[in-house]
Amino acid sequence: MHDRATGDSFVIRCADKVRDLSPAYFGLVMATGIVALAAFMMGHRLVAISMFYLNIVQYVVLSALYFLRLWRFPKRFFGDMFTHAVGPGYFTVVAGTGILASEFLILVENVAVGAAFWGVAVLLWLCLTYAIFTALTIKRDKPTLDKGINGAWLLAVVATQAISVSSALLADRIGQPYRLEINLLALSMWLLGGMLYIWLMSLIFYRYAFFRFSPDDLAPPYWINMGAMAISTLAGSLLILNAPQAPFLTSLLPFLKGFTLFYWATGTWWIPMLLLLGIWRHGFERFPIRYDPLYWGAVFPLGMYAACTWQMSYAMEFDFLAGLPRIFLYVAFVAWTVTFIGMLRTLFRMSCAEFRT
Repeated sequence: MHDRATGDSFVIRCADKVRDLSPAYFGLVMATGIVALAAFMMGHRLVAISMFYLNIVQYVVLSALYFLRLWRFPKRFFGDMFTHAVGPGYFTVVAGTGILASEFLILVENVAVGAAFWGVAVLLWLCLTYAIFTALTIKRDKPTLDKGINGAWLLAVVATQAISVSSALLADRIGQPYRLEINLLALSMWLLGGMLYIWLMSLIFYRYAFFRFSPDDLAPPYWINMGAMAISTLAGSLLILNAPQAPFLTSLLPFLKGFTLFYWATGTWWIPMLLLLGIWRHGFERFPIRYDPLYWGAVFPLGMYAACTWQMSYAMEFDFLAGLPRIFLYVAFVAWTVTFIGMLRTLFRMSCAEFRT
């Protein structure tokens, strides 16, 4: 009888963990995937392939947990989705799927599987974009700007640009009759992502400058301020490289190059700013550093900056930038390793606590 009660208690505690699963946990897939891609670009094939297979496992496990959460706790699942503070975290599912599609296309050159994940990412983008933004628009009770918006909102930009990146990569690997159409989709998503960034970043910057800012407010997803521009740079660089395949891209080359550099410069500006805010948060305000799933939203931009700078330097022949992406790759890999160890330690402690009780 006691064993049965203990088993029931364990199941209940596990269910509680699934119920409270962060909507933004697919940031783990995003971070692992982009570090793998950046490592592959710079010749670290063994590291890239190892992280790629790890990322497949992470994607499968997280997908199972998300489906379990949807099945067991649908009210909480959709309640989070349509909440201003955490709802945009679901865009990590789109971005993670798009990045995994890119990994299949680049790392193992499997066009069929890459195209399948690309299709899933497009479908997820359509469903989540219109569901989340429609729900947040029509709901009656809304928070004030300082309580309702944060850097996680820019995950909508990252998700959109992830579609652009995977579309550009897919278009480069298939023939007609779909190459032109997919290049057009990549261009359209790139432009839409840039427009979304302008809309959302204006609100976030306004919140920065005109509302009280506490250390608790500076959550790790604010690094997406830079990451959204970095993935926009990567998408623009791939469109430049795809220009010989599509006449409409060739005619837009000056525009593509100008805006790609604009995105990269904006993302670069954010790096010292975010470092200073991090020093203020943890150094002066003594805010404790402990593992949080949201930290994957800080690892991803570092890896993406390495990848986008490498690709931009190649697409625009900026050979003098060759050393910069290598530095950021090492920084991103260290950040990924520290965060991954933090995640494992947290899971281990949780398992030990559950076993003792």
